Amino acid sequence: MNRRLIGVAAALALIALAGAAVAATSPALLITGYDTATVEAVDGDTGESLATVDARVADGFVKRYVGLSATEELDAAEGMLFVHADSAERAYVMRDMAFALDIVFADANGTVTTIHEAAPESRPLTRYEGTGRYVLEVPRGWSDRHGVDPGDRLVIEDRERA
Repeated sequence: MNRRLIGVAAALALIALAGAAVAATSPALLITGYDTATVEAVDGDTGESLATVDARVADGFVKRYVGLSATEELDAAEGMLFVHADSAERAYVMRDMAFALDIVFADANGTVTTIHEAAPESRPLTRYEGTGRYVLEVPRGWSDRHGVDPGDRLVIEDRERA
């Protein structure tokens, strides 16, 4: 084999390895943008609107892993909606978070199953568990301020690219 070709292959391998190392230490660099969705919380009994939030949609592995850890703060009506393929037991942590959150779990129909108030912390990380296909993260206290409780529903409007 040609020495030049071997040199080019080795250089490309080193570049790929360096890229993988950077992505492993800062996976947020792999995210090029988020779809967004409007999420409305409605009373489970009356259907009355309780609150609306504009959410970035984390619907892939890397986006779900990074979550809001690359975010400095959220406005009162902002959040992140984690979307999974099915409803299941899930656990979320506050890895590299700069601010406190409400973590709202909802099943495939949007029915809220569990709400946690979570504070930023260092390791070992607390696991906030719940059942859901959707997990909405919003500024801490959002659920209390708007009267969102288990049994209420999250209505997710069409997504658009942000």
